[in-house]
Amino acid sequence: MLRRCYADMVRIRGFEERAEALFESGDIKGTAHSCVGQEAIAVGACAVLEPDDYVVSHHRGHGHCIAKGADTERMMAELLGRATGYGHGLGGSMHIAAIDRGILGANGIVGAGIGIGTGAGLSARIRGTRQVCVAFFGDGAANEGIFHEALNLAALWKLPVIFLCENNQYGLSLGVGDASSVAQISARAAAYGMPGETIDGNDVTAVMDSVGAAVLRARDGQGPSLIEGMTYRWGDHSMRSNLPSYRSGAEEEAWRRDRDPVVHAAGLLAQRQVGEAALARIRAAADEELDQAVSKALGAPEPTREILWPAVQMPALAVVEPADPAARPLSYVEAIREAMHQSMELDDRVILLGEDVGRIGGLFQCSAGLLETFGPKRVRDTPISENAIINAAVGAALTGLRPVVEVQFFDFITHMMDAIVNQAAKLRFMLGGEIGVPLVVRGPQGGGIRLAAQHSQSLESWFAHIPGLTVIAPSDPYDAKGLLAAAIRDNNPVVFIEHKLLYQRSNGEVPEAYYTLPIGKADIKRVGADVTVVATMAMVSAALSAARTLEREGIGAEVIDPRTLRPLDMDTIIASVRKTNRCVVVHEGWKSYGSGAEISAQIMEQAFDYLDAPVARIGMDEVPMPYNAALERELIPNAARIAEAARAVCYRT
Repeated sequence: MLRRCYADMVRIRGFEERAEALFESGDIKGTAHSCVGQEAIAVGACAVLEPDDYVVSHHRGHGHCIAKGADTERMMAELLGRATGYGHGLGGSMHIAAIDRGILGANGIVGAGIGIGTGAGLSARIRGTRQVCVAFFGDGAANEGIFHEALNLAALWKLPVIFLCENNQYGLSLGVGDASSVAQISARAAAYGMPGETIDGNDVTAVMDSVGAAVLRARDGQGPSLIEGMTYRWGDHSMRSNLPSYRSGAEEEAWRRDRDPVVHAAGLLAQRQVGEAALARIRAAADEELDQAVSKALGAPEPTREILWPAVQMPALAVVEPADPAARPLSYVEAIREAMHQSMELDDRVILLGEDVGRIGGLFQCSAGLLETFGPKRVRDTPISENAIINAAVGAALTGLRPVVEVQFFDFITHMMDAIVNQAAKLRFMLGGEIGVPLVVRGPQGGGIRLAAQHSQSLESWFAHIPGLTVIAPSDPYDAKGLLAAAIRDNNPVVFIEHKLLYQRSNGEVPEAYYTLPIGKADIKRVGADVTVVATMAMVSAALSAARTLEREGIGAEVIDPRTLRPLDMDTIIASVRKTNRCVVVHEGWKSYGSGAEISAQIMEQAFDYLDAPVARIGMDEVPMPYNAALERELIPNAARIAEAARAVCYRT
């Protein structure tokens, strides 16, 4: 075992040295982060793992990948941005991964892997395997909120995760003593009721012993451990940093001279009567492998534009028609609940995570009864830890589950933005389109029930702006059930938005049988010939009310509900505008930069010659939502304002 560890450490050292040379020659672009000096932690930890165990890395992740069995040629090709790389040149050094080896990815966001690794542990626990996950992170990440949220969640649920801190003494330039209120990161383990230990991270045998014990503990269902390996990075923060000096030359030299982990491993082998000739053969084999890896990677082709769009999202699935189309009255909340119930019944990979989703059935009762039917293993009440919840969902989605995350109010999604935007939306792309991230984030947004500025926002435009996300916003129970079922079944990350007013006021005919609706297909809610009204969520009901008023005046309004904001079905909207020659776009969110602005712009680009009047946009005034009931009603668009805008575009000369 020690001989293999030495060989892997030599391979990591040689890989990093070649990567730095290629960066200096201009072949590696952007940047890369070397782990020279830290090889023993990666190798010692991975040496005690099984092939199907998981590791999650950080931006300094080359060593973890090599130690877990990644192919060095494909790794080098990825650093060079070549099509034969693990991410086909779309991810680069900071996002290196090898899913087939259980390597869930390096990450450019500090601390993100801690939460994703927690999700991988949750997945293993729910699927009933004996897999464990090692979540590598640096000392700087121990001061991120995700560190505390994830450790608490993992300890609470006794997840099989080993949190392994590579304390290399510095964040970017700030030393640990100036960044942490405790002398050792491992001391924080006590706060979460898990074992914590600080070890010599440059002694590969010490790492194997410590991580090995933690792995056995995790496999036996005793929960997570926190291990802090003391080490030192020999180089700067990154290969392109070019920072002013922040470490003394004497400090750097002492670590290189006295604490070299590769030299230490060689010394241990020498004590076991492994001679210099044998060590030389190991080094020669590593050199030959790595030289070939560089040569082949340099000769590999560059990716072309054709790879880009398929890598963003997985293809849409075929629609499932209801086996029995007979419908009965159902409320919006009941439709949401039924979609989740039937989806969980059909697929045991579907789980529900969220605050108060179990015992009380969610703040708006959307998950009532699910805990009783599917049990606490699949319906999980979480702590108030939005960051950990969504990061764990990403990790679970990468490892075989299909999580549904309920956000109590969509305003709180600000705590989840990194995992949604930087992780869920981009992971498939950064890994070259090789994986899906099947998860749904759902919950209520919007005003109308007097909850003021921090509980009433309409934030759909944030997510509709992000490639990789699907954004669904249904306006009635029939659409809510069919589209939520489709979202849960889809292989892409979906942001599913439910309006609070619809919880209270929307009822309709809904088939009892399971069915899905097409994602990315608008619905014509009312046919008309004189003006097109495009409306979303609660505004659809207002638009239909306005259309009935306009009909009495001789104006035929065609009401279109996009239902999905990304992808956006502009074909249906453009076809309607070319028929009516006029358009009003209404949404509850702020008028500027909203979904209405995007729809209006595309109409102007694709149907300008058909327009008899400029597109009218209706949205909220540019102020936060007030608490006062009269002011709230005044700010939210309504049927009267929609009708007024329709008259204006119809009578414009």
